[in-house]
Amino acid sequence: MAQLWGGRFTKETDQLVYNFNASISFDRKFYREDIQGSIAHVTMLAKQGILTEQERDQIIAGLRGILEDVEAGRLPITEKYEDIHSFVEANLIERIGDTGKKLHTGRSRNDQVALDMRLYTRKEVLETDGLLFDLQKTLLDIMEKSTDVYMPGFTHLQKAQPVTLAHHIGAYFEMFKRDRGRLADIYERMNYCPLGAGALAGTTYPLDREYTASLLGFYGPTLNSMDSVSDRDYLIEFLGALATIMMHLSRFCEEIILWNSNEYGFVEIDDGYSTGSSIMPQKKNPDIAELIRGKTGRVYGALLSLLTTMKGLPLAYNKDMQEDKELTFDAIDTVKGCVELFRGMIATMKFSRETMEASARRGFTNATDAADYLVNHGVPFRDAHGIVGKLVLHCLERGISLDEMSLEEYQAISPVFGPDIYEAISLKTCVEKRVTLGAPGQQAMEQVIRLEQTYLKEHGKLADTKKS
Repeated sequence: MAQLWGGRFTKETDQLVYNFNASISFDRKFYREDIQGSIAHVTMLAKQGILTEQERDQIIAGLRGILEDVEAGRLPITEKYEDIHSFVEANLIERIGDTGKKLHTGRSRNDQVALDMRLYTRKEVLETDGLLFDLQKTLLDIMEKSTDVYMPGFTHLQKAQPVTLAHHIGAYFEMFKRDRGRLADIYERMNYCPLGAGALAGTTYPLDREYTASLLGFYGPTLNSMDSVSDRDYLIEFLGALATIMMHLSRFCEEIILWNSNEYGFVEIDDGYSTGSSIMPQKKNPDIAELIRGKTGRVYGALLSLLTTMKGLPLAYNKDMQEDKELTFDAIDTVKGCVELFRGMIATMKFSRETMEASARRGFTNATDAADYLVNHGVPFRDAHGIVGKLVLHCLERGISLDEMSLEEYQAISPVFGPDIYEAISLKTCVEKRVTLGAPGQQAMEQVIRLEQTYLKEHGKLADTKKS
């Protein structure tokens, strides 16, 4: 058992207790961040005269050697160690001797792990944003090519009014834009350094916390040592944002699953993103979309788990907080994988213009426009609504669409109808008349596309922004 404590104890920890208490199986994930934080810490200690420059250089060289060996596979991170902190420190002491024992001066594992988790999460916020940016570029590309691809818009999963594929895809573009905004907000709130908070009450050493924060790219140090080590609200925020991203992906996947069905036939998923059946040779299953939909619950579970863990904890640090890691790591990996796979799936998906347009016509999505035609010819809206209802009933009885009715059939129900009714209810007219910003008309959509292009130029990947 390699651990950073024991002097007060008279016998070895029970092995089952040790295993239950240990976190090395999952906190090994942020070995880079632990070493990064330690290098900044000893750099600051030397600046403050707490360590000599020679000690600083010796420790940093040792830490860099450990990092290189871990990444090269020469130094495995094993269950022999209680946590990643004891792994790093034990190996440092083994390599450079007693000087390595000075690494932990002015520091507790409480503020150390708070730092490691914050560094790791900050990196993951940036990577998640980058994946969403790439997804938005793919969505925008589809939008640019489909301003004249007509399809039914739905309410209650019933065909309602005609829209375009560009307009439908644009709704998700907006959702992911807000998701990226949430990630940017989280970054701003969390980018403060907890190192130097100690176990809970700071330290008697003359640490320069502002300097440490600057070395690690933070805006500054946290301002309350108890809060620094005992809260994980930035993780809860991040998990909330990840859950929202998954909700948006899941909604989109649900539609793709429907659109991919024989009954809809709106899309064909590329073979590279589909699977077959072991018994039914005709099957081409939307497994990726289904799995993304299913994994949404997994991410929701991580959020609820951490909220539940934190809800009853008194200040300051409690071991319960060790439970913030496994589910968070899993949720992050799940979301990143889902976003990347979804982008590939939708980028290679084929949309059936003809099927979408035919579905819009057969679903009477132009019925509202037929009513508007009557209103524009002096018929009160409520009466117009009733007349068009009769038209639809007539079409259902004959198995035709409004476009396929003869003028005689129209005038038999209302003499107000004239030959111009066909132009008035064409899908192109129905869509193009909707010209207000945010509507599906081509003019409006082209304006929105220009705005989205500008947005992507001005809001590139968050990681690039923070580097600059």
